[in-house]
Amino acid sequence: MAKKVSTSLFRNLTMLPRQDGLSLIRELRAGKVNTPVLILSAKGSVDDRVKGLETGGDDYLTKPFAFSELLARVQAPIRRAGGISDPIRLSVGDLSVNLITCEVARGGKIIDLQPREFSLLEYLMRNAGRIVSKTMIMEHVWDYHFDPQTNVVEARISRLRDKIDRDADQKLIHTMRGVGYVIKET
Repeated sequence: MAKKVSTSLFRNLTMLPRQDGLSLIRELRAGKVNTPVLILSAKGSVDDRVKGLETGGDDYLTKPFAFSELLARVQAPIRRAGGISDPIRLSVGDLSVNLITCEVARGGKIIDLQPREFSLLEYLMRNAGRIVSKTMIMEHVWDYHFDPQTNVVEARISRLRDKIDRDADQKLIHTMRGVGYVIKET
């Protein structure tokens, strides 16, 4: 039953053709479904927010919102429930990435990255110690599901390596010739 309600909830998130969101929350709570509910709404008055929370919402976020705030608000109840959530900080050696603030630092020194460089670094760090191929990078960072016959990955890796490893004694980004790339301590 809970799985059916959950599936129904996700299917109805955007349009809610048969009922409004607050009615759906009331149904969930009446059915003893304790899944955390984050209300995303264009209605931002105090009365609207209070009504949403009193109806059974666990949090209320008004549009427009920063994606980093949404991510933090989604992760908070998961942490409180003792569940597993994505980390907000990734690290390899003395390199750290804050996924909420998009801050990258190596040895305490802040490194400025372009958005695509940040995405590439995040993907490498989520796969730390594992070799990722050019195809895997193209799919996850550029959302290409074909080989565009370009050297964009090699160029971005080169720029990223220059920013991350340039002044460091220990290099973290490694090329595995003919296979792909890996970020790891040696």
